[in-house]
Amino acid sequence: MSAERPLPDPGEVVVCTVRELTSHGIYVNLDQYDGTNGFLHVSEISTGWVRNIDRVAKVSQKLILKVIRINRARREIDLSLRQVTNEERRAKVIEWKREERALAIVDAVKKKLGVDDVKEREIRHKLEEGFGTLYDALETAARKGPEGLAHAGLTDKEAKVVAELAEEKIVPPRYEVGALVEVSSRSPEGIEQVKKTLMAAASTPSAEVHITYAGAPHYRVRITADDYKQAEKAMDMVLEKIKDGVGKHDAFSFKREISRKYGGAS
Repeated sequence: MSAERPLPDPGEVVVCTVRELTSHGIYVNLDQYDGTNGFLHVSEISTGWVRNIDRVAKVSQKLILKVIRINRARREIDLSLRQVTNEERRAKVIEWKREERALAIVDAVKKKLGVDDVKEREIRHKLEEGFGTLYDALETAARKGPEGLAHAGLTDKEAKVVAELAEEKIVPPRYEVGALVEVSSRSPEGIEQVKKTLMAAASTPSAEVHITYAGAPHYRVRITADDYKQAEKAMDMVLEKIKDGVGKHDAFSFKREISRKYGGAS
């Protein structure tokens, strides 16, 4: 006897595929729960009156919905569209796209290794166990290569193939933080002192540090790293080095600038 398919929890946001439109609501399949059936009542589509359901969705369309009630005995799931916030919708779309991309990569791994479905599931399970999610595992492999998968328990050949395909398909995210620094010296050798201070600050490890001239006495600091916390920590180190490098009577101040993220799935 096969185990029952898992069910979502109340409040969870899920990706669904429209199966059937009726006058009282929409029947859907929950994509991430093996196509489990769900129902979106007309009262949960919008805060206002819905005259024509076919203007809301079409058969086979994807919808981002929230689970509001579950009858586990009958395996019936009631869903809502109007209770999903814009932020929840954006986050779920990103998560879903990542999951779809990750599954496609693992399928390519299966074909390249020439293994069966059982072995594919074993590899996927090891990656999920080691990194929390399949996409996180593949993103690590794209950034660090086979060595980044060392604790996942894959064979050397499996890790190499996973890393090769991840590097082809995934651009790991990078995080950039910035600051506009004002630094000047009253010393006769002030210009040289400022240059030496900035060069020393730019050698901060664990991140890419770029310091550019922005018109005396201002300099722009840009730091790029693999994650936001790492970039922030590096920025703190750079600013501290600059502060320590100038003399007591020299001027030092800074203004933080907007941070940004680029690369990664979206």
